[in-house]
Amino acid sequence: MKLVTFIEAQGPARPAVLLADDRLFDIAAATARDGAPLPDMLAVIAAGKAGLARIARLMETADHADFRALADVRLLAPLPRPTQIRDCGNYERHVAQAIAAAMQLRASATPDPAATLEKFRAAGLLEIPPVWFEQPLYYKGNPMTVVGPDAEVVRPRSAKLMDYELELAVVIGGPAKDLSPENALDAVFGYTIFNDFSARDIQSRETQFRFGPAKGKDFDTGNAIGPCILTADEVHDPEALTMIARVNGEEKVRTVSGGGQHSIAATIAYISRDETLHPGDLIAMGTVADGCGYESLTFLSDGDVVELEVEGIGVLRNKLVAPA
Repeated sequence: MKLVTFIEAQGPARPAVLLADDRLFDIAAATARDGAPLPDMLAVIAAGKAGLARIARLMETADHADFRALADVRLLAPLPRPTQIRDCGNYERHVAQAIAAAMQLRASATPDPAATLEKFRAAGLLEIPPVWFEQPLYYKGNPMTVVGPDAEVVRPRSAKLMDYELELAVVIGGPAKDLSPENALDAVFGYTIFNDFSARDIQSRETQFRFGPAKGKDFDTGNAIGPCILTADEVHDPEALTMIARVNGEEKVRTVSGGGQHSIAATIAYISRDETLHPGDLIAMGTVADGCGYESLTFLSDGDVVELEVEGIGVLRNKLVAPA
């Protein structure tokens, strides 16, 4: 199933199934009449496989009132408020190129950029730290800053170097703890696209403290998710999905979801060590190689439209705008 969250002109946001004919099956309305309402996406996720089976049965007997035309509603992020956001860095070429870009930006702010960059190189600052090869690494994002497809992303006022990131994310069904790589994918409810818009100039400055990221990524509208959650039963191999990024219609990269230093299963297993993962937790696997502008020091301008596409999930489209 492709699961979305939608809103009409009036009334609260509600979960739905997105059908191939551009109709929505209103899960909230149908389950409310059935006696055990699932009013939002977190409730749908918590209901698990039994809940999905129930939704499928209700669709078979639904009447016209349970359907909406996609053209008549607005899609929000499929999971408007994730329980938690964790974002990993799993792709070696992206990490290496991003480190190099960060050092170039930092050096460019000094009187002698070439000499400074050479000092950074001599100090080993352009090398990937050994710990990255040994275990998955991630930061925790702000789940209150999420937006969905076709939403505007508002640039932070002081930011000059804005960027996008092409990432596949898993949505945890849970609760789950101490998973192994062999059973970790059993905890996945579904998959979606994640774009954590980033202010690279702010991020580059902050991470000199080897802490963060902080305001380089923490701003309202900064985390885009969508357009749907594709349930796990629809994904044969999450490591083999085609992924594409476009800016203003120009294709920037076309790649696949696999090839990370740590597999999706191994990453989930590591994060679950001694820590319960809860329904609605979102874990992004990291930016794929060449999946952002940072790696080539090319950045977004106000008005640019970013489209991220992942096979089976669809297109997550967002426009960067200047602050009011």
